[in-house]
Amino acid sequence: MKFTKQVIAMVGAAAMLVPLAACGGSNGSSADSSKGGKTSILVWSWDSTLPRTVKGFEKANPDITVKVTNAGTNKKEYTALNNAMSAGKGAPDVAQIEYYALPEYVIRNNVTNLADMGASGYKSFYTPGTWNSVNVNGGVYALPMDSGPMAFFYNKEVFDKAGVTQVPTTWDEFYDAAKKIRATGSYITSDSGDAGFFDSMTWQAGAKPFETSKDGKTVTINLTGNDKVKKWTDFEQKLINEDLIDTKTPGWSDDWNKGLGDGSIASLLTGAWMPYNLLSGAPQASGKWRVAQMPTWEKGGTENSENGGSSLALMKTKDSAKAKAAYKFMEYACHNKEGIKTRVDGGAFPADNNTLSSSDFLNMTSMTDAKGQPNEYFGGQKFNEELAKAAKNVIPGYKFLPFEVYARGVFSDDAGGAFTDKKITLDKGIAAWQKNMTDYAKQQGYTVKQ
Repeated sequence: MKFTKQVIAMVGAAAMLVPLAACGGSNGSSADSSKGGKTSILVWSWDSTLPRTVKGFEKANPDITVKVTNAGTNKKEYTALNNAMSAGKGAPDVAQIEYYALPEYVIRNNVTNLADMGASGYKSFYTPGTWNSVNVNGGVYALPMDSGPMAFFYNKEVFDKAGVTQVPTTWDEFYDAAKKIRATGSYITSDSGDAGFFDSMTWQAGAKPFETSKDGKTVTINLTGNDKVKKWTDFEQKLINEDLIDTKTPGWSDDWNKGLGDGSIASLLTGAWMPYNLLSGAPQASGKWRVAQMPTWEKGGTENSENGGSSLALMKTKDSAKAKAAYKFMEYACHNKEGIKTRVDGGAFPADNNTLSSSDFLNMTSMTDAKGQPNEYFGGQKFNEELAKAAKNVIPGYKFLPFEVYARGVFSDDAGGAFTDKKITLDKGIAAWQKNMTDYAKQQGYTVKQ
């Protein structure tokens, strides 16, 4: 996702990167433990709202100094992090890690179990989806930083023009709306092949295709034999075959933002972090968009999933003073009321139940634009009220692979062709992806079940 001067760090995004050489430190001594009587900690994060918490934290903790460094978003940061952990130097004390990538660092024993530091009692504080994501093999290996419950963002003006006056609440209704909208020259949505979106949609369909044993030695990869995965792929294939979705415009490209702005892409099925990105990426569509719950497979359903979201993890260190200081900062940013408010005010979508139920948050009808002006992008709708509802409906229990970063990185190689080549079906593409992941898992020493 793209950031602006005003907002906002979201998951899976393209951001300004700093070279690894600029990121000092090591696991255990990323900065001098004591400098003028202060403990210094290094944090890696691409989230633009996290640095805003440093001033308040340091004021409350004058014996700790915090340096937040952008080591690159998701895969780039993970590559740098893996290199630093392997080398035994250069790693931060705290790292932003997306929920899908966290199991990999748990299996590698790179992150600290926070249960003994007090985090085991935080279950009721966070939403079920985010809390489930940081609980791996019975431990608490990070604190939820933000969340991405799926929501249905749509351009009301385009929908009205097409005669879709009732928001689709089922996938059958979504299909009917897609045909009406296509008849006007627009597409109901876009998908050029994205592993995160695929995971979210099969998750919402009730699938649980991945599992890792508690000892971390055995993984289950079952996509081709999972009827709930097939439920989604069959539906998506129908949309592709009938040219009802835009498969040619890459997400987060300039053309994609243009499509969101001019109405040629009329809706998005994506995470609750999207509002500020719409405001910055498609400002000309202000007032036209609305937010609704995701369509479900049965009338009256509420099932939902997550798309994106990240955590703060404490990297393994032998320096107990730095570990305590680092955990204090994590708690301030992710658990303290003022720290969370600072981030939410900057545009982050919260992971905690208190914020999601607060009247100030739920009653918001406008966002602050790049000029500092209030903007009712969603036509005066209380958009957070809808997004908070979406967060409550996330299906628990979905698991990610302990090499999910690799898996997502090769998705387009194996399944991407199904979005551009009529000769390739999603079934074939997903089968190729499963084989790739299975072969990789075996190469890495895992036993694989299907």
